[in-house]
Amino acid sequence: MIFRRSLVRELTATAIGLFVVLLAILFTQSVIRILARAAGGSVATDGVLALIGFNAMFYLNLLLAVALFMTVLLTLSRWYRDSEMVVWFTSGQSLTACLKPILLFAAPFLLAIVLLSLFLSPWAEQRKIEYERQLESRDELTILSPGLFREFRRAGIVVYIESINPVNGRIRNVFLHSVDGARDTTTVARLGHLVEESNGDRFVVLEDGRRYEGNPGSADFRIVEFERLGRRIEPAEARALPTSNKAIPTVALLVADGRNERAELFWRLSVPILALVLTLLAIPLAHVNPRMGRSFNLFAAAFLYMLYTNCINIVQSMIAQGSIDLWLGLLLPHATALLVVIVLFRHQLSITGLFGRVPRTVST
Repeated sequence: MIFRRSLVRELTATAIGLFVVLLAILFTQSVIRILARAAGGSVATDGVLALIGFNAMFYLNLLLAVALFMTVLLTLSRWYRDSEMVVWFTSGQSLTACLKPILLFAAPFLLAIVLLSLFLSPWAEQRKIEYERQLESRDELTILSPGLFREFRRAGIVVYIESINPVNGRIRNVFLHSVDGARDTTTVARLGHLVEESNGDRFVVLEDGRRYEGNPGSADFRIVEFERLGRRIEPAEARALPTSNKAIPTVALLVADGRNERAELFWRLSVPILALVLTLLAIPLAHVNPRMGRSFNLFAAAFLYMLYTNCINIVQSMIAQGSIDLWLGLLLPHATALLVVIVLFRHQLSITGLFGRVPRTVST
């Protein structure tokens, strides 16, 4: 009982540390990717945090599975190196006695992975798509950033503003460049502001500026100075939601007959099974053999994890191509992985090893 409490306590401490580290890595990757989109003008800056949150929730199931695998592996590996497993074995406990406390510890994680894979991850992906559509449907002027050139491809213009007064919304030192056919138009103005008419039409009004039309050096090039110049803001159209299988609810996938839908359902069912199998796999893999080095088991665990996940991705592609059925695809990689777990347990529990032979007694 004391050893089991100690095991669960150390598993909990290791899991918290690993989860924080892996979550930080996931957030860092999401921040870099989404900030790159924001810098390119495809995402508004005030929507970055929400998109990072939706992206993190989508990948949280796989992150929990990896954290659970590494928690069991690192904890038991330390017990082997510090000879605590020797005390466990000499007290009359076998390696299989670790299964009950480890599975009880892993049960909340596995339940969370099931909920995330089947329900929360598709919901987060759907919300992310809808939020991106809402950001795109806003007026383009709302995503202008002072001091940065920003291209609006739908309107065909490049805009630069020096500053925005947050109180009255007036902008200073505006630069606009657009191409209408083969004719370049460049407009610079000292001031600008937004005007909304009673019928709902909106205009950006530029004051005290100059307009350059045509190509420099050509005969039709002209310069026009103005005191006030208005340009109508075309209302942004909300694009249709992209068809993403990752955002389809699991209930809808269960009744769908499409190959891609079946492949997506295979992945959602595979993640919880993957987490359970990896948890079991970590128990025999944690054994440290001093003759082979203290880190050999970690390299072996990393190799088996990559092999397992790559096999799942290959089977998912085969299901999407119609080569195999969904249920056969679920059986192939996971049954093979369970067979590997049984073989490794047999190797650890056997006195002579997996391929060892019982020595013969020589009669004299």
